[in-house]
Amino acid sequence: MTMLADDPTAAAVLAVMPCYPVPPHGQSPAIDALREARSGQGLAVGADRVMLILRRPWLALDVSVTPPLAAYLPYGSAGTQRADLRCGLIPHAHLEETLDFFRAELPNEAAACILWNEVTRQFTVNFPIIDEATPSRLVYRPPALPPNWHMVCDIHSHGRGPAFFSATDDADDAHSTKISIVFGRLDQPDGPMMASRLCAAGMFLPLPRSPFSGDSLDL
Repeated sequence: MTMLADDPTAAAVLAVMPCYPVPPHGQSPAIDALREARSGQGLAVGADRVMLILRRPWLALDVSVTPPLAAYLPYGSAGTQRADLRCGLIPHAHLEETLDFFRAELPNEAAACILWNEVTRQFTVNFPIIDEATPSRLVYRPPALPPNWHMVCDIHSHGRGPAFFSATDDADDAHSTKISIVFGRLDQPDGPMMASRLCAAGMFLPLPRSPFSGDSLDL
């Protein structure tokens, strides 16, 4: 077999994010194995587009990373897009616990993380260590995760202000795989404002629905 790279560092990078052409007929054992993997990522190059296939114990994501390809490639289709929570929806009680905590911290901003255990399949709310909290600034430390625990949601509040992702949020989220959520207008009687996105491979993707069960908040 011809090596794609003779430099060890380059070879290691390509092993972390491999790239597979999609066969025009039949199956690709390598792509099938990636889609069934517990954790991993790679690119599937189809005649129609390039698809990122990303797997985490809690997430199965297939998403286009290019527009439709104009060039002719003798390959098959890269397939359909998907974003499925392997962990299932987060219990609504954890959302209520988080919002109650955020309201109690007003006027300051606050933070919470939703963690999931892949062995017990249980969720929990973690309130991280806060280094600084004011009505307009928040500095906190993501939790150190024990074995089998994964951070599904990284949540923070904007207190009485609107919910949006700042440039600081963009920098913090750029190299993570997680659901990122901001809550604002926590003092309003008609409910808080929510902004959300899925962070994966440096992309910020819209969520098709709330990750919380029974939740009617607008994304």
